[in-house]
Amino acid sequence: MLGLEVRGLSKRFGGLTVAEDIDFDLRPGDRKALIGPNGAGKSTFSNLVTGIIAPSSGTIRFDGSDIRSCNEAQRVKLGIAKTFQITNLFRELTVRENLRLPILERKGKGYRFFKRANSDTRIEAEVSALLEQFALAALADTKVADLAYGQQRLIELALTLALKPRVLILDEPAAGVPSSETHLIIDALERLPADLAVLIIEHDMDLVFRLASQIVVLVQGRILTEGTPAEIAANERVRELYLGGSHD
Repeated sequence: MLGLEVRGLSKRFGGLTVAEDIDFDLRPGDRKALIGPNGAGKSTFSNLVTGIIAPSSGTIRFDGSDIRSCNEAQRVKLGIAKTFQITNLFRELTVRENLRLPILERKGKGYRFFKRANSDTRIEAEVSALLEQFALAALADTKVADLAYGQQRLIELALTLALKPRVLILDEPAAGVPSSETHLIIDALERLPADLAVLIIEHDMDLVFRLASQIVVLVQGRILTEGTPAEIAANERVRELYLGGSHD
């Protein structure tokens, strides 16, 4: 099967089980959201899929191949990438310089000591395309440190897309973004390539219901239910556990 296939995935830390018997599929073009209350295990699940931590049991397959032995960097090269809740940018570099770095790394040109970093016209064309895609062209030569937080989140998303992933995991893409800037994130996510498989882990339910075609609800490390936004909104158990209470 093309895409990501998880079966029976579990993770235990001593006597504590944080993920239990999770089955999950993410195929090209999917727009799925993973929601759940505090401590549900959402970040743990994403860390298992991306290779940040190893599962206690279960399988993770990508395009039919078992990838459990692959570390995080190897999974990125296969096409599985993740953004994080906190931005991790080079604040003293410009937007353009930040975007150039993952492209150089992807093409194996990150350590060219005797060539100018901007000497490759194909790489510069790719940088320019990303700047346009994320409405950052006017800020291209501005230091990241001088930008609003919502704009920095856009840059992080553009950086991740520069790796050319086939599976994109967004860990709270709107975290810390003022409500007046949330539309920047939503607009950028709506412009993602149609064939990209996207998993959104998010507490902003307006964003989730606007972007996701399927929603998976995780509670205490187990999948409670999965369905369309309308089905999830109408599910009384979900409303009791999550939508009507606190969320992470």
